[in-house]
Amino acid sequence: MLGNIINTNVADLIGTISSDMSFSHEIYGEQFYNFLIDVPRLSDTYDRLPITISERLLNDIDLNIGENVFVTGQIRSYNRMNNNGKSRLLLSVFCRDIRNTGEEDDIKNPNDIFLDGFLCKKPVYRTTPFGREICDLLLAVNRMYNKSDYIPCIAWGRNARFCDKFTVGAHIRLWGRFQSREYQKKLDEENIITRTAYEVSISKMEKLD
Repeated sequence: MLGNIINTNVADLIGTISSDMSFSHEIYGEQFYNFLIDVPRLSDTYDRLPITISERLLNDIDLNIGENVFVTGQIRSYNRMNNNGKSRLLLSVFCRDIRNTGEEDDIKNPNDIFLDGFLCKKPVYRTTPFGREICDLLLAVNRMYNKSDYIPCIAWGRNARFCDKFTVGAHIRLWGRFQSREYQKKLDEENIITRTAYEVSISKMEKLD
């Protein structure tokens, strides 16, 4: 059963460490830390993605800024309460294994995501001002101890049309990449802040009966 749950949520990332490590939390005496990695895109830009790692994986590895690493793990979600009592969904890649990479590594896909889960909200289909079709999905992916991760996903073009007709509870498998996207949020008439959203951009998907 454990293997089946792990295999429904797989994230393989190769990138460059772009931040120092900061303490995140502690569970049963095991400490966890956060840091960021820059994962390249085909367009010569990059996604700056959050990683959560256990202290038990920090031995015999160089995790300084500028080091290249290969991270294998799962996309995890959790809700953080803000000062006004509202919750915000936060995403991170929970690291199960990590190693330094070198020039000898043959990197074919530095951002490879697989998810197998269930649709937990009605899809939101729309078109951009340039006529490009987009559909937003929220996928619930089971993990151990009767918990689930809620992962925003976005489909494009024919995939957007395909999933527009999905109903809540639909069983979906998808492949894609984990991406970061900056946006501006208006707090009041005078204050606007820049935040980063994370989502899985879908390249291939299928609906299971």
